[in-house]
Amino acid sequence: MSIERYAFQPSALAIRLLLACFLWTQLTHAQSVETLTDAQLKEFVRQAQAGGMTDVQIEALARTRGFPAVDIEKVRQRVGTLVGGAAKPAAAAAARTSVVREQPPTPAPPAPQPPSAVFGASLFSNASLTFEPDLRIATPRHYIVGPDDELIIDVYGNAQQTYRPRVSPEGSIRVENLSPIQVSGLTIEQAEQRIVGRLKTLYQGLNAAGGGVMAQVTLGSVRSIKVTMLGQVVRPGTYTLSSLATVFNALYASGGPMPERGSFRDVRVYRNNRLVRRLDMYDFLLRADQKDNIRLNDQDVIFVDHYRTRIELAGEVKQPGLYEVRPGETIQTVLAFSGGFSDRAYTASISLRRNTPTEQQLITIPTAVLPEFIPQAGDRYLVGAILDRIDNKVSIEGAVFRPGTYEHLKNLTLRQLVRTAEGLREDAFLNRATIHRLRENIDPELISVDLGKVMRQEQPDVPLRPNDRVQISALNDLREQRTVSVLGAVNRGGTFAFTDSMTVASLVLLAGGFTDAAIASRMEIARRIRNDTAGLTADQTIRLLSFAIDRDLRLRPIDARLTLQPFDQVYVRASPRYETQQGAMLAGEVLYPGPYAIRAKSDRISDLIARAGGLSSEAYPSAARFMRQGERVSVDLNTILDDPALAGNLLLQDGDVLTIPRRPELIRIQGEVLNPATVAFEPSKSLRDYIDEAGGFTSKAMKRKIYAVAASGKIRRTRSWCWVPAFPRPERGMDIVVPAKRSKDQPRLSASERITVLTVIVSASALLVTALRAVTAL
Repeated sequence: MSIERYAFQPSALAIRLLLACFLWTQLTHAQSVETLTDAQLKEFVRQAQAGGMTDVQIEALARTRGFPAVDIEKVRQRVGTLVGGAAKPAAAAAARTSVVREQPPTPAPPAPQPPSAVFGASLFSNASLTFEPDLRIATPRHYIVGPDDELIIDVYGNAQQTYRPRVSPEGSIRVENLSPIQVSGLTIEQAEQRIVGRLKTLYQGLNAAGGGVMAQVTLGSVRSIKVTMLGQVVRPGTYTLSSLATVFNALYASGGPMPERGSFRDVRVYRNNRLVRRLDMYDFLLRADQKDNIRLNDQDVIFVDHYRTRIELAGEVKQPGLYEVRPGETIQTVLAFSGGFSDRAYTASISLRRNTPTEQQLITIPTAVLPEFIPQAGDRYLVGAILDRIDNKVSIEGAVFRPGTYEHLKNLTLRQLVRTAEGLREDAFLNRATIHRLRENIDPELISVDLGKVMRQEQPDVPLRPNDRVQISALNDLREQRTVSVLGAVNRGGTFAFTDSMTVASLVLLAGGFTDAAIASRMEIARRIRNDTAGLTADQTIRLLSFAIDRDLRLRPIDARLTLQPFDQVYVRASPRYETQQGAMLAGEVLYPGPYAIRAKSDRISDLIARAGGLSSEAYPSAARFMRQGERVSVDLNTILDDPALAGNLLLQDGDVLTIPRRPELIRIQGEVLNPATVAFEPSKSLRDYIDEAGGFTSKAMKRKIYAVAASGKIRRTRSWCWVPAFPRPERGMDIVVPAKRSKDQPRLSASERITVLTVIVSASALLVTALRAVTAL
């Protein structure tokens, strides 16, 4: 269990409370705590906020002023109630079985630090590891009874009685009408004998054979003891512990030895100014041995000395770190502390860096002398790793059944290695095998061998050396990957691996068969020209073969003769009149809107409208919208219907959409006008009239650049005749746009750019004048 370190550190509220008590004694000597009102107490606390004394000084000063401890506790409780919760009584804090460290409050703990490399330091920094003594165990043997211990005396049998006396500060207990029984300093067994002996005056035949009355003494609640931690510990001081606490309980409460300079192997326990035990924590860390973890007594002193010899062990050991060495221990012992060498450790020797009076010294220690080698303070031992290298290996790869790396046996030959690899595959290239070898100077060397003759014993076998690598090629590795392809009217055209005796029918089958458009009677094979050039022209690079096969891919004698060769390309033609159905959409003001199939490649927009029954009475052809592949195409439907032979009567394509809206009644004015608006269309109004309806131009309007977007999508711009603007004529559904003038903040031409432009203009003018003069002279 965890020994919880409970250092009595009053909060700011407690400090203000004690200061308030002091002020109260200064201001009202005759008042009692009960007569103080809440308002007065709050005022004292407010005044106490300005105090700068420590809690110890305030409490001591309050007591010297005659303020009793009972009243201090009462004021503490009342102030705690005023701020939102009653303060815990001091007696409850003192009765806790956790550790009480008697020293001024410590600052907030620092931020977590990385674990120390000192072996054993993590034992006291591990929050999951606790050493709190178990208070619910049976009464320990040889437990020394002391003041404040509670004893439980059970009388049972013909008489039943239970006594729970507590040992007084004088070391005695009182039981009924008996005189005090002195038990302090006795073991629990000795105290039981003395108590039972005194109880025999009350109970005749107690604990006697056949007496019928028995009694036993056990330990109830245990007392607290004070232990002082000195020396190189993290938090030295005096701690209040349970009387069952051991040396490890006290070490854990104080944070353990200081990793920087404290000794983990020389922890001394002093009792009555005498050294009673030395504790080596390595016994517990390495062997879980607690023989020296003795139970503490009141006023014991635990002293942690500086370490004497500490060395560093790094590299390929199971637990690298800093280890403390006692006199007489060797480096072999320290290696045992770290768990020994790791699996990849180089164990022939280890390296040592040792400090000398002036510099460092490098020493190589053979493994044989490790049991006698004595470490010195500051030594740094490094255990290296073995080389990632294998000297007794040969490898074989390629066309064998079991390629890989094998052990190099004495007198190993090429034939033996091939047999070890389960022999050659059927596709092995026997004319040549390659042995990759490293010479003595690490230069690579290639040795070529006629593998077939070696395996047939027609040539002497080739001895192999360590680290040789034998490479046996396969036939497919020595030639281009052979493929055939099929293109055209097949379901899954593409490239396929070539196999011997492959026919066109089998290739079409791999491609998923013919499509509905395929014509099996018009097929071609494009074949590479190798050696046979008979019947070919001088500039012909491929041979074309035309043929026909059964559309249902039934086997016929011709199929057996029509075999493919590597890299052939088969082309399957499609029927010239075969096409998938294509259609167009007609929406809006026609008699029969909806989707329509395109009958022929010559169908045009006018044909589509005619098949739909013509335009309805509400149709407005000028605003017709024609969409192709998601983009709007400008068409003039009125002109198309008047003269279908015009070029604007487009040929229909699959997915075309023609929308003929109703006659629009509105015109929209936007851009640089005072009040952009949408107004009703009136044939008698001009474009300027519509702009006036929108409030007229703004100061930023560019009047000469006004343009209009017709309902059909066509853009009509403003034209000028002799500097007089001619605005577009308004139409139904039109958008009138008034653009803005160029902003003054926009970048203008620089001085150099203006000079360049002026130079060009002047040069052009001079050329023009020269040309005019030449023409006049003629």
